[in-house]
Amino acid sequence: MSTAAAVKPMRICSLLPSATEILYALGLGDCVVGVTHECDFPPEAARKPFLIRPRVDPKASPAETDRLVAEIIARGESIYSVDAELLASLSPDLIVTQDLCHVCAASPDDLASALTRFEKRPRVLSLTPRSLVEVWANVRSVGEATGRQREAEALADSLDQRVAVIDATARRASSRPRVLCLEWLDPYYVGGHWVPEMVAKAGGSGVLGRERQPSYRVTTEEIVAARPEVIVVMPCGYDVARTAAEFRQMQIPEAWKDLPAVRNGAIFVVDANSYFSRPGPRLADGIAILAQILHPELFPEQAASQQYSRLL
Repeated sequence: MSTAAAVKPMRICSLLPSATEILYALGLGDCVVGVTHECDFPPEAARKPFLIRPRVDPKASPAETDRLVAEIIARGESIYSVDAELLASLSPDLIVTQDLCHVCAASPDDLASALTRFEKRPRVLSLTPRSLVEVWANVRSVGEATGRQREAEALADSLDQRVAVIDATARRASSRPRVLCLEWLDPYYVGGHWVPEMVAKAGGSGVLGRERQPSYRVTTEEIVAARPEVIVVMPCGYDVARTAAEFRQMQIPEAWKDLPAVRNGAIFVVDANSYFSRPGPRLADGIAILAQILHPELFPEQAASQQYSRLL
């Protein structure tokens, strides 16, 4: 038997949807043996065993979700449950997780508790990106941990180059509209971390959002004072249809009616779950979507119609 034939395929558990996307993009789908309940891309990932489930109903309204999450965190508990028995039974060589947002994925404490069941602990790779450069670096880190350095380098370079082309084209625009990205609707949160950078690369001038910093709560008064010319609604974890439905149920504040974005009918909903919330390869698609929203004259065919919708 040859040495190559004797090597066992790596067994990988992903506790993060963006990590699952990276693993599949590197050709490691067959090595992935467990995922989270939110790992839905590519579609075949959803057929893997679910290792994590939420303690908050995913169908709850934005206000109810915010209330329940706040209560659980105040009790010092996690909003996710890790199936420790299933995780141990899968005998992974590598577990990919994160320590960026405990509302988005299981916390390190949850995983640490689950790992007590292992006689021989697997390697744990934690991803904590706060910018596009760090997201691309995470691609390389996954490649190094899995022996796919060449593929990871090629993928990271191609993503970086694609964004650079969009950025260069957007710089030809005659204006840079003021853009507000709402990551939650009740209460209002503005997108942070890589989202302000995405707006800049697409040819916009972000308002309120802070690069490399977490999203944070804002008031109606702060939104009015920011005078956004474009509002992009991107609730974390929502697709276009659900975002549009939630926005239409929301009572638009009277003070909004004088905002340039409202007067000019420039409120858009996007598929945040696919292209903005997850720090993975599809953030490049998210920049393309924003570029088409902000400068359709320069990007007439950047994004498919189902990836975003104009509300006003």
